[in-house]
Amino acid sequence: MPDFRQEPIPVFLFLGFLEAGKTRFLQETLEDKRFNSGERTLLLSFEEGEEELDFTKFPSKGRNITMHTIDDKEEMNVPNLARLAYNSRAEKIIIEYNGMWQVSELLSNMPDNWGLYQVMFFADASTFLSYNANMRSLVVDKLNMCELAVFNRFEKSMDVNEFHKIVRGISRRSEICYEYTDGNVAYDDIEDPLPFDVEAEHIIIDDRDYALWYRDIMDEPEKYDGKTITFKGLVAKNKKFPENTFAFGRHIMTCCVDDIQYCWAVAVWDRNVVPEPKKWQKITAKISVQKHKLYRGAGPVLYVSALEPAEAPVQEVATFY
Repeated sequence: MPDFRQEPIPVFLFLGFLEAGKTRFLQETLEDKRFNSGERTLLLSFEEGEEELDFTKFPSKGRNITMHTIDDKEEMNVPNLARLAYNSRAEKIIIEYNGMWQVSELLSNMPDNWGLYQVMFFADASTFLSYNANMRSLVVDKLNMCELAVFNRFEKSMDVNEFHKIVRGISRRSEICYEYTDGNVAYDDIEDPLPFDVEAEHIIIDDRDYALWYRDIMDEPEKYDGKTITFKGLVAKNKKFPENTFAFGRHIMTCCVDDIQYCWAVAVWDRNVVPEPKKWQKITAKISVQKHKLYRGAGPVLYVSALEPAEAPVQEVATFY
């Protein structure tokens, strides 16, 4: 199947659970000529909600839009998605995703010539806290990806801080928007200072702050470039690693035991000694943001100046709380 595009097809991803307001926002978005200016658009819906799109309100009655519903995961595969984009000659793709499916399942099945352009999450404020309490892993899955989190049907009596804390516990980069039932819209402006001094030349990470620091350096590595860092972690080594190179990091739990992962950075130690793995160590290193094959791109490389045994943290698995 020939590819008629040279540049990646931009993908706009709408996340959220049923009755979260995705379809209403999508309707308003496609009515806007600034967004929908006639490009051939493939609209993929991965669930059928109560609301339906009104194509008669779109520019040119939506003749530039091809809509397809996918309600079976078997249809979510690279050949099928590529075929749908090719047949519609899509210049833009909009996905209204099923809130009960993991985003990773979609990403692993997206064709190579699709590029994520914007990811938005929508939630009904009146049910969101219940979803977060009972289906935390699915909430984390969605918020971890989004650039904008929109809480609609928001009441004046609701505590903004409660919603803010949940989002910030997962992502520091997401914008947060509250759409009140009286029609007013407000953007979250609560400041979240990091619990360590990013401006210091030598940054010391407390045991309880590792998860926050790791997420921040992976989101914005450039602000740590050239800084010296000290923190506790565990060494891991693999035969595929270059000489004098090892992984150094800690296990982080985002929402539940099932999602605990070893989150590490590349460390380079100019010694002919292999650090003992699975033993707690305190590292002091200078950070250099550079391309490295273990990152498959650029990332923070720790050039070690000191590595010494340390006591395990009180809470060995780091969290965001």
